[in-house]
Amino acid sequence: MEMGMERWLLFASTLFALIAAAQGTITVYRGQRSRLTLAWMILVICLQSAFLTLRGELRQACPLADFGEVLAYLAWSLTLFYLLVGPTYRISLLGVFTAPVVVIFQAMALIPGVMDADPQAIAGTDPWGETHSATSVLSYGAFALAAIAGVMFLILDKQLKAHQLKSGLFKNLPPVRELIFSLTRLLWIGNLLLTIGIIAGMLMPKPDGLNSHVWAAIAVWLAYLVLLAVKMIRGMTGRQLSRIAVLLFILSLGVFALM
Repeated sequence: MEMGMERWLLFASTLFALIAAAQGTITVYRGQRSRLTLAWMILVICLQSAFLTLRGELRQACPLADFGEVLAYLAWSLTLFYLLVGPTYRISLLGVFTAPVVVIFQAMALIPGVMDADPQAIAGTDPWGETHSATSVLSYGAFALAAIAGVMFLILDKQLKAHQLKSGLFKNLPPVRELIFSLTRLLWIGNLLLTIGIIAGMLMPKPDGLNSHVWAAIAVWLAYLVLLAVKMIRGMTGRQLSRIAVLLFILSLGVFALM
């Protein structure tokens, strides 16, 4: 099947994300810091942005019309939040965990039949609908990165308990406080973006009531809101917060089945 220019851009960004994951894993295994991961991921997001721009021009709308585009947009969102959060909080290893997830999402998008090979322009787009889709999927980038930070915390916690203090991974993992702080901040950012998406969804023309994916988004929003409220009011351990953040993200991926 012949690929258009935009699909080649997505393929190239997937390849560079794979390089970032492999190079980062090797340096961590050697007990060194993965200094090039950030550079690779900057290149990845440039290619992702070019893909989404070209795809958006073909669609004449935000490129979220098929499952492949949703996966590509989610991968872009995840990369964006990594670049915003990882370097800011000196969590360089976060890219080593993020890059493989980007590869998985985009590799799935590139599977023949997942993404429209001949995308057509979308007629009669609604600004509120566009805002709803864009901000809702963007929020999942924050939730995904929070889940990745949760996995990192659980690995760090396990290594501490097993006294595996000399492993290359342990030497490069950030302090526990930084992980939990970043995880919590990402959950708040994700829920704020999802709030905007839900409000936009409610403002869409709806002759038959709210769409099923709006109701699903509300359910996800409530679940994360309860998690944040419990942490703020009653408190919870880093292990509990990390496990629930990972579990909620996995369960919330079911929303995309309704898109």
